[in-house]
Amino acid sequence: MMLYSILVAVDVLLAIGIIGLVLIQHGKGADVGAAFGSGASGTVFGARGSATFLTRATAILATLFFANSLLLAYLATHRPVTESVIDQSVQVIEEVVEVPVEESLPEVQPVPESAVSDLPDIPQENAAPAADPDAN
Repeated sequence: MMLYSILVAVDVLLAIGIIGLVLIQHGKGADVGAAFGSGASGTVFGARGSATFLTRATAILATLFFANSLLLAYLATHRPVTESVIDQSVQVIEEVVEVPVEESLPEVQPVPESAVSDLPDIPQENAAPAADPDAN
């Protein structure tokens, strides 16, 4: 888990570095201005200017960013499966609740016919309507 967090932080730093390098670089239109004498590009980075150094640094950072992103994708899809707290509690409940069915049910006694014949008759107005099997 710690390695994954470190790689995410490195990925963010690489992305910020790439953004910074791209923003520093001159566009194609800047060369036209230099051709008319409005800039000395050979002062800090040599005769060719900053294009070679910045281009190479951007390519290196982009390669590192790409490799790091692939590693992060691999780690995200191949994480070890950990059980959640809910799964663990369900297992504990299943272990505690296991009771054999034969021991848990009481013995059923048949109802004597005299008890059924002693029941009062229900008047038709209070009786529940019979279900119509052809209704559906």
